[in-house]
Amino acid sequence: MFRHNSEATPVEMFPGIVRRALCGDERMTLCEITLHKGAVVPEHSHSDEQTGYVMQGRMLFKIGEEEREIGAGYGYLAPGNVPHALTALEDSLIVEVFSPPRKGYLE
Repeated sequence: MFRHNSEATPVEMFPGIVRRALCGDERMTLCEITLHKGAVVPEHSHSDEQTGYVMQGRMLFKIGEEEREIGAGYGYLAPGNVPHALTALEDSLIVEVFSPPRKGYLE
């Protein structure tokens, strides 16, 4: 399966945060996420493991009890059922993989 990001439906998850689900199967989902400066993903958790890579920008990311400012070149992992949140400190672009796949992310 191949899908260019221009072919993926943009979904505004939270104000200033847009997800494009690029591809996936019964084991994982790959997403591109753009975040505008000041956008916030409130603390939440889910059973899926979530790992990602910051392509550009800078954000304050909290996973469990650890909070860190990260930017381009950083990878991260939010294990299943661990609370996590982030605030975009500047316009940012991240790529994330969810396993098992997030329900409803792929059309």
